[in-house]
Amino acid sequence: MEDVIANQQHNIGDICTRQQCLAGRGGRLAFRFINVQGERQDFTFLDLDRESSRFANVLQKLGFAAGDVFFTFLPKMPEQFFSFLGALKLNVIVGTLFSNFGDDALLDRLGDSNAKGILLRKSALKKLGRIRERLPALSLVLVVDADADLAPDILSYRRLMREAAPEFTAPVTGADTPSVLHYTSGSTGKPKGVLHRHGSIVHQSRTGREVLQLGEEDTYWCTADQGWVTGTSYGIIAPWSLGATQIHYGGGYDAGVWFDILEQEKVTVWYTAPTALRMLMREEESVFKGRDLNALRHVFSVGEPLNPEVVRWGAEVLDRQIYDTWFQTETGGIMVSNRPGLPVLPGSMGKPVRGVEAAILSDSGVPLPDGAQGHLCLKPGWESMFVTYLNNEAAYHSKFKNGYYYSGDTAYRDGEGYFHFMGRSDDVINTAGHLISPFEVESALLEIPEVAESGVIGAPDELLFEKVVAFVSLHDGCSQSPELELKIRLHVANRASSIATPQEIFFVASVPKNKSGKIMRRVLKARYLGTDTGDISTLEDDV
Repeated sequence: MEDVIANQQHNIGDICTRQQCLAGRGGRLAFRFINVQGERQDFTFLDLDRESSRFANVLQKLGFAAGDVFFTFLPKMPEQFFSFLGALKLNVIVGTLFSNFGDDALLDRLGDSNAKGILLRKSALKKLGRIRERLPALSLVLVVDADADLAPDILSYRRLMREAAPEFTAPVTGADTPSVLHYTSGSTGKPKGVLHRHGSIVHQSRTGREVLQLGEEDTYWCTADQGWVTGTSYGIIAPWSLGATQIHYGGGYDAGVWFDILEQEKVTVWYTAPTALRMLMREEESVFKGRDLNALRHVFSVGEPLNPEVVRWGAEVLDRQIYDTWFQTETGGIMVSNRPGLPVLPGSMGKPVRGVEAAILSDSGVPLPDGAQGHLCLKPGWESMFVTYLNNEAAYHSKFKNGYYYSGDTAYRDGEGYFHFMGRSDDVINTAGHLISPFEVESALLEIPEVAESGVIGAPDELLFEKVVAFVSLHDGCSQSPELELKIRLHVANRASSIATPQEIFFVASVPKNKSGKIMRRVLKARYLGTDTGDISTLEDDV
């Protein structure tokens, strides 16, 4: 990859496909896709190059050009990778949407980005149809599982791909060319579009090699969905920039199936989430007993803090060290990490990776001494740093103060230079590695006719790290019932996503607010946890 970058070619799609073929890897296995029925499909790097080139030609023929925005709204499937890399070859900005998103989540992202096109399954057409009239920029819908066009502007992916040429020469792409668009939840508003650039591949490839220890002889499995940044940065870009073979599984969590994959596919490097590892800890010993995991060199974790208990479980049951890694949608790649060659301190985030300068700062921007909790901040300049919040420059600039990027996480550094996560400095909820906006859930709750007020917090959970907890006040004449609880959960799942569905619902007389009407989530959290509510002098008089 260094030769490509030296020639100023930063195009992610080109580096992950054509450049791998030019390096002599065309006949090597790029990925094996395993569907929920256990059926396997193999694709070489030459296949990956040809299919992504076909998609680049499809988009170009349909009038897409550099800077246009195109989204995929797919579950894990081969077409996800062909379309993602193909769009990047054309310098189209590509976003990936979690396949469980509801109407509002879909509308927010497609509308804010002025997306020109989307690729989805027929089963998602109904959901898109409910919001499409509010998306004037969305001129084209491609359907991945339709054999023929369904309408003049709802076209068959299969037909278009059959007719497209398998060769496409990506333009020489500068490092600052926009590339990938992910959305992240905010605590008090709509999701923000995090825009990255093609030059991010330098950091992603470097950390893939130096942290994940990936090379072309590896068989690598990242369990993250491509709707999230881990699924693109380390489920597409980093491993294929290094010529590694990937395993992609189309199903969800299933301990038996997962260990079948690890064993049968001889996975050498495995990247997963603490929630999944905690779920595995609850499984019967028979799931793991007698497994041949000799090929497995390294296990990595990302998305939320890794409990020391999980590290000990990995050593005892898997006979493997589990390495925690920390990064964000905004950082685009691993920033702080435990990793091979660095002694692991269980419960810590590890140390900054090469090219990253991290610090713990006070509210006023003063560096804090070791052991003191403060804001986890990064010195700007790493290659995968996001370039803006789309249509929200003010929010973007607010993240940079005192010469640092403020991550929104709080932490401390110990005397050995290890960083330790302490929490969020805002109200964003981290549930199973997914960041959830309490505002988004509250808004969905208020759409329910029976609900007068709502407040949402994240509460500690042994499995999910944090669970979504909703406090609901009902209109006069309405009463709590199991049917209403089910209605609430279904509505939130359909409007936001299944991940955002409240794990607990409390019906209360009123939701605490200050005199300006702001929901006092810290008061709700203190009441839930049974801790001191602190200063409540600003609360409404009747609360």
